Amino acid sequence: MLRTVRYGDKRMMVDMLTEQYGRLSFSTTIGSSARSRQKKLLFQPLSILEVVFDYRQSQQVQRLGEARIWWPSVSLHFDSYKMSLVFFLSEFLYYVTRDEQENVPLFEYIVSSLAWLDSVDCSFSNFHLVFMMQLSRYVGFLPNLDNYTEGDCFDLEEGSFCHAAPYHGNYLEPTEAARIALLMRLRYETMHLCAMSRRERNRCTEVIVSFYRLHVPGFAEMKSLAVVQDLFV
Repeated sequence: MLRTVRYGDKRMMVDMLTEQYGRLSFSTTIGSSARSRQKKLLFQPLSILEVVFDYRQSQQVQRLGEARIWWPSVSLHFDSYKMSLVFFLSEFLYYVTRDEQENVPLFEYIVSSLAWLDSVDCSFSNFHLVFMMQLSRYVGFLPNLDNYTEGDCFDLEEGSFCHAAPYHGNYLEPTEAARIALLMRLRYETMHLCAMSRRERNRCTEVIVSFYRLHVPGFAEMKSLAVVQDLFV
């Protein structure tokens, strides 16, 4: 579940990334009854739901039938640090997956990543960085590490390393380019070995978001960016 928008007192739009159909928007009825309040609790950011609906390819908005929790998280929506990451990543994925069709590997990567984050108690301050970098494998612009050598720049437009700075301004100097190469090699289980200050982590976040903004049409300014930048020392 990526985003909800209220329409009046009785309707809500819900944007989801589905396993079978990719990105879809749903319309659902809500109210003030206890059952409706319970229903609204289902639609928390990045909740993993099982939904029942009659898919109509010709319709931009599907009518949601039933919804239930498919995978109940233990900590994602209760731990304050994880909640901030979830809000940030749900907004990030809302923009990145806007035009996604069926993409089962992408869906499985997101679900398995959230399951990992839900299961750990510490050493996840770099999670969003590794998540965003590895996500590029599934959306079509994985940075090319094949020819990387120390001292290279990183061309953000081409998604590749280069020995000399490109003529345009969208590139990283060698020091920051080396950090991109490192992040691409990290996994969740090893990312705690990459020690960063808050300033370094925030700079990496800004760079990665800028990289996606260059490659994803309509990627807007992220409202939750400031929130995640206040996390972790």
